[in-house]
Amino acid sequence: MSIERVKAYFKKYNMEQRIIELQESSATVELAAQALGCEPARIAKSLSFMVADKPVLVICAGDVKVDNAKYKAKFGMKAKMLAPDEVENLIGHAIGGVCPFGIKEGVSVYLDESLKRFTTVFPACGSGNSAIELTIPELEQYSGYTEWIDVCKLREG
Repeated sequence: MSIERVKAYFKKYNMEQRIIELQESSATVELAAQALGCEPARIAKSLSFMVADKPVLVICAGDVKVDNAKYKAKFGMKAKMLAPDEVENLIGHAIGGVCPFGIKEGVSVYLDESLKRFTTVFPACGSGNSAIELTIPELEQYSGYTEWIDVCKLREG
């Protein structure tokens, strides 16, 4: 199970006890914010894409969506999210629990600028009812990120 892989990953840093396992679902931004008692924007959602035949994760704030023009300028191609049945196979976690921890080899992780306005954020931990609260420096340290990018914009409404 995916959450076990994330627990093992954080155990190496003596941080597995910080993983929050919820009674209710945290599989969407709204559900996670409700379960964790925080604003939806502080949920660090993981979006899965295919870039030049390689899987990529973009970790961004819960209140943003991909800006297609910015994405194309950064990656040189149109944003193509992985199909739901590809996510677990290529990333290592199922939709609802996708996170940058304990992922498969060869997956590049990018952190979106939308996260920088927060002191702490809540990424998932491999299951649809888990999360961990991390500072931005901790997210940088444990996500194995490639670089900070700016490919998102606020959702209207």
